[in-house]
Amino acid sequence: MSAPLLSCRGLTRRFGGVLALDGLDLSVETGSVLGLIGPNGSGKTTFFNVLTGIFPADAGEIAFAGTPLLRMRPQDVYRAGIARTFQRSRLCLPLSIFDNLMVGNHQHLDHSLWFNLVRRKALRREIEDGWRTARELLHIFDPPLSDRMMEPAARIPMIDRRRVEVCRALISRPRLLLLDEPSAGMTHEETLRLMDDILQVQQKLGGLTIVLIEHEMSVIERVTQKCVVLNYGRKIAEGSYREVSSDPEVRKAYLGLE
Repeated sequence: MSAPLLSCRGLTRRFGGVLALDGLDLSVETGSVLGLIGPNGSGKTTFFNVLTGIFPADAGEIAFAGTPLLRMRPQDVYRAGIARTFQRSRLCLPLSIFDNLMVGNHQHLDHSLWFNLVRRKALRREIEDGWRTARELLHIFDPPLSDRMMEPAARIPMIDRRRVEVCRALISRPRLLLLDEPSAGMTHEETLRLMDDILQVQQKLGGLTIVLIEHEMSVIERVTQKCVVLNYGRKIAEGSYREVSSDPEVRKAYLGLE
């Protein structure tokens, strides 16, 4: 049996007297979609922030494709092949859709002064390559959107902004994609369409692994192979959606049922 793509052992993070992650053990298999669920304040986004180097862990281990990540800077985690979205939109609305996408591709761009001022033909090829890659990604999500790349991001509706944010994460060709509540600000129907888009992209890219934080349980049930449930920073259940949704401790913590 092959080793998991991502493995966390005893992961702990404190904020003063608050234990946001309490000895979390978690693994994610290559090519899978894992749902990370739990009530507000249970540690889900903190896990993403620790995994991507925004917050340091107080204890524990993280291995990604066999490489320790625990003390890496966010830039190095990104270069290792992990990309993410955020619950609140992080698009720069006055910039074009294309410019917003290129922000996510900066590791593949030459930022040197000599390249940008002197090697103009090479710079043009780099921009053209970026344009093709960005357009192909957007076309998978929504063909009409791929024809609007020079429009400001402020002109497009929320579902298209979410699509652009996911494409911005995918344009760096990560092995692991972290989605933090992609349905925030969207209707139920828009959420289902977006998740269908993401699954289609996963299938076309091949081997992409996804960890999804989501409060829309119909989405979790529909797209995930395994769920991990957190409460007060602890893992209280793990398994298929059917298994965890029927767990009495999960129902009490997440659904507020006795």
